[in-house]
Amino acid sequence: MSSDKDDDLLIVQRVQAGDKLAFNLLVNKYHRRVGRLLTRMVRNQEDIEDIVQETFIKAYRAIGNFRGDSAFYTWIYRIAINTAKNLLVTQGRRPSTLKEANDDDNETFEDNAALSNIDTPESLYQTKQIGEAVNEAMAALPEELRSAIVMREIDGLSYEEIAIAMDCPIGTVRSRIFRARESIAAKIKPLLEPKGSKRW
Repeated sequence: MSSDKDDDLLIVQRVQAGDKLAFNLLVNKYHRRVGRLLTRMVRNQEDIEDIVQETFIKAYRAIGNFRGDSAFYTWIYRIAINTAKNLLVTQGRRPSTLKEANDDDNETFEDNAALSNIDTPESLYQTKQIGEAVNEAMAALPEELRSAIVMREIDGLSYEEIAIAMDCPIGTVRSRIFRARESIAAKIKPLLEPKGSKRW
């Protein structure tokens, strides 16, 4: 049974052999995922669309250099992150701190919150609170920590793939994810404590 990585490599090899239309398969497959990654760095939707387009243009131009040492999506993520950073630098802006939570984030974190399945008004309210708290904690993270935790928890990349995408050692990736989780956990811990519980 072939893996996603193997399937992508076959498509890349078709493109390298001159099948220009095959590249559309990769664009269609990863367009949304790359866009979702960028929403953690950039808030302006038009900028995101421009970066996604620029990312795939750069990938197409450089595809002759792709050897399959890493997964294609790890390679494309790295191009996207670097393209976003370059755009923000030229605009004199820092990556977004996500001051306002977006709806996709709320859904993602609310779906994964470790809460009771009983849909009482109180539990639904708590779920919403936790989702908002996680988004606020994510917003407060430095860009490196936020990118690492998003790639791990939301996009499901391995530590090795994140290390390649972020161009840093695996130990650094583990440290960033650990610190991000600690920061998020500290933010939501008060919401998970039973009501009326006191510390003595």
